Amino acid sequence: MDKCPTYHIPVMLQPCVDALVTDSEGRYVDVTFGGGGHSREILSRLTGEGHLYSFDQDRDAETNAQALMEGGRGEHFTFVRSNFRYLKNWMRYHGVITAEGEGGLDGLLADLGVSSHHFDAEERGFSFRFDAPLDMRMNGRGGKTAADVLNTYSEDQLAKIFQIYGEIRLGRHLARTIIKERASAPIQTTGQLRDLVAAIEPKRPADRTGKGGQSGVLAQAFQALRIEVNHEMEALEEMLAAAIDCLKPGGRLVVMTYHSLEDRMVKNYIKAGNVEGRVEQDFYGNRLAPLRAVNSKVIVPTEEEQQQNPRSRSAKLRIAEKI
Repeated sequence: MDKCPTYHIPVMLQPCVDALVTDSEGRYVDVTFGGGGHSREILSRLTGEGHLYSFDQDRDAETNAQALMEGGRGEHFTFVRSNFRYLKNWMRYHGVITAEGEGGLDGLLADLGVSSHHFDAEERGFSFRFDAPLDMRMNGRGGKTAADVLNTYSEDQLAKIFQIYGEIRLGRHLARTIIKERASAPIQTTGQLRDLVAAIEPKRPADRTGKGGQSGVLAQAFQALRIEVNHEMEALEEMLAAAIDCLKPGGRLVVMTYHSLEDRMVKNYIKAGNVEGRVEQDFYGNRLAPLRAVNSKVIVPTEEEQQQNPRSRSAKLRIAEKI
């Protein structure tokens, strides 16, 4: 099979697909197609009636999907250009969910990391390595940009975003600095935001060479804005709820997370069937949860993979099975 244009190195490729594909003739979903690395490996293992539905809202991912289909195996593959929060609607449309509402998926994979392509595409505004317009929209077709958020949200709203999504201790200070700056001129570029963060960011102690450095506040601020612009936490919660409905008994949920907010949500859903981790019990004290953890300990990339792909270092893989 011909390769799609590579714009992202798939993380923990074999562990993910090994856990996901339990039946070569099953029906699977990759809700984060990206460069197609995981989808390509899944497709290589399907036979007969086996089918893969891959989701992505990004226009470049759609181009990758087209290249994958042209490379062969297209009869086993359907690409859906949509946010994965609409998983249930699309599975109903494609007949994966029965009229009675019973799920028919054998497995669902979600790699929640942002593609390397997005960080490297200067014009998308995801990275502080470039001076570019503050966009950060995954779909690029509508909705607020990061600049819109910075220039229209109140101080309280900005502080909440930075404190919760970015886990920035100085979130209120950063919000106040932004409000003051935008009063004289709109904040439109990544460079402007980088300078504002630098103004309030504590510096690390100098190392043995005498050089100092910045803390992680800049990366945290960009992460917080990206999550807000793309409504990532809400979309993840909706997708997890839909996955439970779409999976058949014994179907696998395979999820990779890259920061603590996502991982906590996924862990709680596997434990209790809700993002709060609130365990409900029946009259006899039996735990009422739709999923069972397959791996008792979270899986992380090998040291070799982390060296070869530094962006994999924060990845955590959790696997669950529908009861």
